[in-house]
Amino acid sequence: MSTGRPIGGVRRAQLITTYGVGSIVAVGSESFMIAGIDRWPDLRGDERLLNEPRLQRQLRVDGFRLPPSSDSDSRGDVPVVRFPLYQSCPKCDRLATAKAFGVKGSPAKCRQCERELVPSRFVMCCTNGHIDDFPYFRWLHHGKSVDRDGRHDMKVEATGRSAALRSIVISCSCGERASMEGALGKMALKGVTHCTGKRPWLGDAAREECDLVPRAMQRGASGIWFSEVVSAISIPPWSEGVQKLIAKHWVTLGNLENETTLREVVDAAKITRGTPYSRDEVVQAVIKRRLIERGLDEESEAELKTDEYKALASTTDERSSKQEFVCVPAPEQEVDPALAIAQVMRVKRLREVRVLKGFARLEPPGPASGATVAGSTLHTEDARPDWLPAMEVIGEGVFLRLDQKRLTEWELQDRVIRRVSKIDRFYGRRFTALGRVPDREITARFMLIHTLAHAIINQWSLDCGYPAASLRERLYVSDEMAGVLIYTATSDSAGSLGGIVAQVESGDLSTSLHRALDRISWCSADPLCIESPPSGVDNLNYAACHACVLLPETSCEEFNTLLDRALLTGTPQDADVGFYASMS
Repeated sequence: MSTGRPIGGVRRAQLITTYGVGSIVAVGSESFMIAGIDRWPDLRGDERLLNEPRLQRQLRVDGFRLPPSSDSDSRGDVPVVRFPLYQSCPKCDRLATAKAFGVKGSPAKCRQCERELVPSRFVMCCTNGHIDDFPYFRWLHHGKSVDRDGRHDMKVEATGRSAALRSIVISCSCGERASMEGALGKMALKGVTHCTGKRPWLGDAAREECDLVPRAMQRGASGIWFSEVVSAISIPPWSEGVQKLIAKHWVTLGNLENETTLREVVDAAKITRGTPYSRDEVVQAVIKRRLIERGLDEESEAELKTDEYKALASTTDERSSKQEFVCVPAPEQEVDPALAIAQVMRVKRLREVRVLKGFARLEPPGPASGATVAGSTLHTEDARPDWLPAMEVIGEGVFLRLDQKRLTEWELQDRVIRRVSKIDRFYGRRFTALGRVPDREITARFMLIHTLAHAIINQWSLDCGYPAASLRERLYVSDEMAGVLIYTATSDSAGSLGGIVAQVESGDLSTSLHRALDRISWCSADPLCIESPPSGVDNLNYAACHACVLLPETSCEEFNTLLDRALLTGTPQDADVGFYASMS
């Protein structure tokens, strides 16, 4: 990261998930914001090019780029801007903007005291993605007669009497004093100020009209920035080696309709040099990709998953060491019929591309969120790049498909429908409060498979040595789908150690799943956990807590909501509501 010269570093993956565009990152005693991708260094180059055609089509971009790596990249660092602008001196207590202090470089220092300045502890932001400095002057002088032509030098002082906000006092040379007590309330700034519409990561001119009441937040609060990451798994034919080759040259090859011209360009550009592919194989791959893309409209996430589900349920043998997707049936073994597992596939190699699409503030992005990414764009419209920052994960996994007939018989029971309908109503209320129509119906099938995935991850993290945060679920649930992929989710060597695939290669799958179900059949918080009414975020969980099925949120597609272990093992009052009640 740099403001003209390097000031610090973060890991490449963090620029997608933790410290992406618009986020605040602390570097030493200073605070900065990651600038928009239109100000990033030129990221063109095959070594940083990522392709995932289905995802590119959905997001309407030409490709994806790996963020610069601080330890190996010579093309430049990710630019940052100083934020917040308000600073204070720990010696003289002066509170003013960095410009008023005369700050020109880094580290920022008070000219009078020669002490390093401390960035403002508070900022304000809104759900439209805008963010600005806390309005100290307005907070201090709100409702009071102010001589705006006079001089107003502010100071901030921590009395030290307590850790409460009342011990942080703002004073002005005009004589006014006020503490920060109550400043973090949801509507504390109503009547004090309005949203300024500022987007510092896009530059000074990137301001929008906004009529929302901003909310004050502490600079390091988690609600300041939530990433909106979209992902897809590379599947045939896109995962094939020749398709990877032409993806690097698709800007040129994709526009050539004439086959003769296509052959000439392949030869002239020496595309096949150093590869095992012939000119004719490349030409046919281009034609195949063009036909497939013309048969696709803009794909939704549901359509992406349908394609993945079909690929996971089919066999893709290993033909090359560079192959990105290898999916083969598990070795023949006797799986307990009571588990209702219809298919087990070993995904010996997979590649997941994760793209930073945007971000939100105050609330995590999602269909039922009040936060929007409209104001949280990664770039200015007049300098719109044709790419988005992304990363890829190479790993392995296991795909399990449940018996459709058994599922249908179970989910049509009245007791099951009654239990899940309560969660579905609470889910719908999230949308109703925002004046929207629910994006889906929450079904017993979905909650069952989701909870089962959590139970398996918790068990396999013990059996194969992976931390739970290194495993991830990918749910495939609809009227036609009933499966889950458990796979490694790390970008380091832990993703290829073979521990997940070994869970089914050992022939011990039944035992492993039985242990997983036994573990969640009892919780240390019982009977409160198993007998609890809908609870958790927006009342979207039934029997689920940190002692039984909750996971690190990076492992869960649904942010630890829509879970109920009673749908697996039943309750003391109604054992038959559980899909695996006969095993209890």
